[in-house]
Amino acid sequence: MHPAKVITGMKAQRVENLSHAQRERLAYIDFRLYFLGEIGRPDLIERFGVAPAGATRDLALYREIAPQNITFDGSNKIYRIGQAFTPLFNHASQRVLSALALGFGDGVNGTTQPLLSCEFPTALSNPKMDVLAPICRAIHANRPVAIRYYSMSSGESDRVIVPFALVDTGLRWHVRAFDRKTGEFRDFVITRIETPTLLDEVPQANERPDNDIQWTRIVELDFVPHPRLERPEIIRMDYGMTDGAIRMRVRAAVAGYMLLRWSVDCSSDHRLTEEQYRLWLSDSLALYGVENAKLAPGYQAPAVKTGWKG
Repeated sequence: MHPAKVITGMKAQRVENLSHAQRERLAYIDFRLYFLGEIGRPDLIERFGVAPAGATRDLALYREIAPQNITFDGSNKIYRIGQAFTPLFNHASQRVLSALALGFGDGVNGTTQPLLSCEFPTALSNPKMDVLAPICRAIHANRPVAIRYYSMSSGESDRVIVPFALVDTGLRWHVRAFDRKTGEFRDFVITRIETPTLLDEVPQANERPDNDIQWTRIVELDFVPHPRLERPEIIRMDYGMTDGAIRMRVRAAVAGYMLLRWSVDCSSDHRLTEEQYRLWLSDSLALYGVENAKLAPGYQAPAVKTGWKG
């Protein structure tokens, strides 16, 4: 876990003056105290490969900066969370949950273990690394890539795409790219790609992401508790709603995926009554012109009015 933005004030200035490696170790101490309630020298030694003396210095430095956060239990030779603990770092929730469920580490030896017992749905579809890696290199280098692709509508074909972003739909991974075969920006499911080969070319002006209207367009979506629910206050609690609603600003290119993943009823008359629909999109017109709105549960595009004929 990388150290997040540090709290403001004198403590922040003290931490900012440290080296990046020191901030990493202090953030780890902060994390262990905050979420596990304790940390020992062996935890730092195992995580960062520092010598015992170095681990002792890090713990002493943390104690010097935030004495109210940490106490030493001499009988067990372990440091415990202080009663007046205030986190020294802002820990992003997604990073915290990932660390608790999957463990810390860079995946070099594949031996990281969960920090707490945690169960989550097993992914049924994961990209192959020998496909994902060249796609990532193409994005990083801003290069086209030749692929063999398997489409549900057109079957197998050879294409050249210009990828610029990865998209996690919650169910599978896509790459957003310009497709030279169709002349359009599209999503390509990574598990359907074979033999990606980077090309030594520079993308044309029309292939760049700033020309992808669905990518550059930001839509504002307002979610409220589904009107059928008898206790909407519980849904407001579940989603941390303020003023009874959530306002999300998302790219049009990913809006449909998000609405499908979160089972948001997008019908204009909130007619979806199945149990999974706990949220309702209060203004379905916000999806007008969003190409993947067809994925949004219950959504129907407004009828196009034709001109009057005499």
